[in-house]
Amino acid sequence: MKFDTLQQGISFYENYARVFGFDTRLYSIKKRKSDGKISLKYCVCNKEGFRETPRLQSNCKKKKPNN
Repeated sequence: MKFDTLQQGISFYENYARVFGFDTRLYSIKKRKSDGKISLKYCVCNKEGFRETPRLQSNCKKKKPNN
């Protein structure tokens, strides 16, 4: 399927997912080397594979409770 804009494609897939009972997420993007514009964007089922990087990264250690 081909769409005029990226947003139309994403909206179509999100509506499709809602009808068939699953959630979506954006998985990754590819940019053109020549001008840096997005040339490809993956929109997948939220249970597809793993994230490339953790959403939350923290350098803090959890504090232990005082007993």
